[in-house]
Amino acid sequence: MNNVHKLTEGAVLLAVFAVLLLISLYVPILSVVSIFFLALPFIMFAAKNNRMMSVAFLTGGVLLSLIIGSISGIFFALTFGLTGTVIGMFIRENKGRASSFIAGTLVFLAALLLQYAAAVAFFNVNIIKEGIGMMEESIKISQGMLEGFGQNADKAVEQLTAGLKMIETLTPSLFVMTSVISVFVIQLVSFPIAKRFGIKVEGFKPFREMSLPKSILWYYLITIIASFLFNPSEGSYWFMALVNIAFILQIFMVIQGLSLIFFFSHLKGWPKAVPVLAAVFTFLIPFLLYIVRILGIIDLGFDLRQRLGKK
Repeated sequence: MNNVHKLTEGAVLLAVFAVLLLISLYVPILSVVSIFFLALPFIMFAAKNNRMMSVAFLTGGVLLSLIIGSISGIFFALTFGLTGTVIGMFIRENKGRASSFIAGTLVFLAALLLQYAAAVAFFNVNIIKEGIGMMEESIKISQGMLEGFGQNADKAVEQLTAGLKMIETLTPSLFVMTSVISVFVIQLVSFPIAKRFGIKVEGFKPFREMSLPKSILWYYLITIIASFLFNPSEGSYWFMALVNIAFILQIFMVIQGLSLIFFFSHLKGWPKAVPVLAAVFTFLIPFLLYIVRILGIIDLGFDLRQRLGKK
């Protein structure tokens, strides 16, 4: 009787996944939202069943995606299905929300990288280079139009071209950040629904209590010193490695700084809208981004929030 119940539950969840996949593939506007719910059926099934059953369910999801959406369907099934299955397994084994987040991020990243490499190797399709090429063409067209009106756009073109080169250099970091943000959103939308179906999910601590390990500050300082000492030439392997490591560590410093702002706001009893607006403006105004990053460095280096808490 128990096996019949599991088969029924699996069939229902696969049907839900099929509907979500159809929306994600063929309904442009709703797909922006539905794509992050694709992992939910896999999370729910893996959280209630053993690993062998979870792998069987994932296999069924991949086969179903092949029927519904061909190659693009398999991309969604592998990326979100694997991520959801791993998160569900971690929930079932009571390994904590942070551990499931880290594991889910690593699996999501691995899936992205493997499929990107497969697209380049087997189909000769490099989405990033093609996207950059399209943007370069748009810049040339815009430059021609401005010159036709008698305006000089050389400086603007140089800045935009430099920005495109930086995007290409930061491709590894962009993959990492995409994975982190995607898994965060997946957990954000999936866990409340999973709780309603009786799955015990550990909650995250408030953002104001979040503090990164102090070792990250040392890694950040070592990266900056290495950049000055070695000064690798642009385009080299070491240049790309140092730029990407520095970019990710800078993001960590910004997160630490924002956490400090939320902590200070809570300490002062300010409205919740104050730190939220501060976070929004931080990413809109580059000058504030530098200040928040410095706050994060000071907080990690001098235990600023502990000092504020004592006062």
